[in-house]
Amino acid sequence: MARGQNQKFKFTYLCQIMLEETDDEHGLSMSQIIAELEKRDVTAERKSIYTDFQDMTDKFGIEIIKEHVGNETLYHVGPREFELAEVKLLIDAIQSSKFITQAKSRELIGKIKRLVSKHQAGQLQRQVFINDRVKTMNESVYYNVDDIHAAINGNVKIKFKYYKWDINKKLVERHNGAWFTVSPWALTWDDENYYMVAFDDLDKRIKHYRVDKMMHIAVTDEKREGKAEFEGFDMAEYSKATFGMYQGRKTKVKIEFADYMCGVFIDRFGKDISIFPAGDGHSTVFVDVNVSPQFFGWIFSLGHDVKVAGPEDVVEEMKKAAKEFLKGMEG
Repeated sequence: MARGQNQKFKFTYLCQIMLEETDDEHGLSMSQIIAELEKRDVTAERKSIYTDFQDMTDKFGIEIIKEHVGNETLYHVGPREFELAEVKLLIDAIQSSKFITQAKSRELIGKIKRLVSKHQAGQLQRQVFINDRVKTMNESVYYNVDDIHAAINGNVKIKFKYYKWDINKKLVERHNGAWFTVSPWALTWDDENYYMVAFDDLDKRIKHYRVDKMMHIAVTDEKREGKAEFEGFDMAEYSKATFGMYQGRKTKVKIEFADYMCGVFIDRFGKDISIFPAGDGHSTVFVDVNVSPQFFGWIFSLGHDVKVAGPEDVVEEMKKAAKEFLKGMEG
């Protein structure tokens, strides 16, 4: 048998064929495998392929399974590093992420599909179409995250320019284009957006920033500040207390609600909250929240069976917010 021109790539091509063409539901016969190699200008004998299969399993963890189907003997790749269900989960997460642009979503999904066979990738095709949900238009967010991680790992500050949307649907610089210099300590994903949690050098307190609104990030040589403030910092608690990631003064509030609404509060604040009976089919919970218009909006959205019962200053602030809202509705 004459040797093919790409003979030195035989093992590489064999791995590629088995990974792309086979899975638990689809196998190849030895003659089909040899034919696929010949398409790549590689010749091979059965004995050498058996040896390669053993090397793939022993040295690279790519298990090749032999099965008898009718009168045929078929070979396919066994368990992969990622199961099909896990790949589907990754794709769903990418599609639903507002901070990843449509172009980057398509690129990432294309790469993830390589983790499975072409047959399994066909099952993912229904998920590849990006829906019409609003996604960020800042392509640099993908690299912003990397810069922020680099600063956190290097224990240094970053500087950047922060943007907002104007009435003309254009991103414009905040604070007249001034540079923001902060000490980044964490990244969090909340309300389908990526946020950086940092210690603000100017105000000397913890703040957060939308990563897709950050541009021109530069990692500095200055050491981070805020170590004492972040000692024992609990990101989960911070996220639960902050509604829509809007800032506000942190306060322990008393909320009364109809018993059938208990799931809403468990979903929001977790199973560790203490719920106290208040009589007449109602209960009370005490939770720490950042009091803000967004918190009031959340309470309003729950209807008349939920109310803030304390402290008094928060109750009065909420009444005022309700009156101003109604006044605005009156025109």
